[in-house]
Amino acid sequence: MGIMQDLGLDAALLAEKLAKASVLVVGDVMLDRYWFGDVSRISPEAPVPVAKISRSEERAGGAANVARNIAGLGGLATILSVVGDDEAADALERLLQADGIATSLKRDPNIDTTVKLRVVARQQQLIRLDFEDAPSHEILAGKLEEFAEIVTEHDVVILSDYGKGGLAHVADMIRLARAAGKPVLIDPKGDDYSKYAGATLLTPNRSEFRQVAGSWKDEAALTAKAQALREELNLDALLVTRSEEGMTLFRESGALHQPTFAREVYDVSGAGDTVIGTLGLALAAGLEMPAAMSLANAAAGVVVGKLGTAVCSQGELFAQ
Repeated sequence: MGIMQDLGLDAALLAEKLAKASVLVVGDVMLDRYWFGDVSRISPEAPVPVAKISRSEERAGGAANVARNIAGLGGLATILSVVGDDEAADALERLLQADGIATSLKRDPNIDTTVKLRVVARQQQLIRLDFEDAPSHEILAGKLEEFAEIVTEHDVVILSDYGKGGLAHVADMIRLARAAGKPVLIDPKGDDYSKYAGATLLTPNRSEFRQVAGSWKDEAALTAKAQALREELNLDALLVTRSEEGMTLFRESGALHQPTFAREVYDVSGAGDTVIGTLGLALAAGLEMPAAMSLANAAAGVVVGKLGTAVCSQGELFAQ
């Protein structure tokens, strides 16, 4: 049986609901650049491989990849973020608009747009070069004002924290969204989750959760730590993604575990974006959290079989 039959969902009806579901994505956006080539020799200048580049690709990454996943599943996505006033920002905006995503990219002339440049040869990453700056206080204040204005126009809010400084006002955003009756889903970063208090749901991966809660010996210990954190932060739910172990949803009513959907794991980068994007869109379409989690799990199983920051299309999801 497929995911749609398992959940008792009609594909045509769900597609109709997804098309009307609107998600506001806020967070750190970045441009993922890939240079593909071949390596046949070692440099005479230093003991490093020489990559002869034959082609390049650009993809919207970070919070922008969350928005891409929402649009790929047929939903309505708006991205609110801060970028530099540069060529990379132009490329990012072009990519997002081509995917049908509504963009509100605040341009800060004093910073560079975050760019991650990966050099790939024979399907292996040789090196990654990062270019990034923290946005200025004035630009962030303007972003918060716009958030307050547009949050009511959306069904769900996703805050995608990549630790680049774009979510300096995360506590204010949670308060504004919850006051407007909007669920707030957060992909967290760092070891201090107190700033996320009052959110609807957090989606840390296994290593991120361990960084905050400490290690555990068995499922009972994991459940105890997860429920303690959920109660401490006053969250409706906590979803811990556990790589090859699948994912576990912790709510007041208990824990719900699902094994992984992945058949072949090729590249896990961006899988967290797919999980939270699918989850947010499914909740915006009116699904209950366990069903939304099942769809997110299936979508993640699709993207880990692809190279780089990829998305799961509606057709791919419904075929699972």
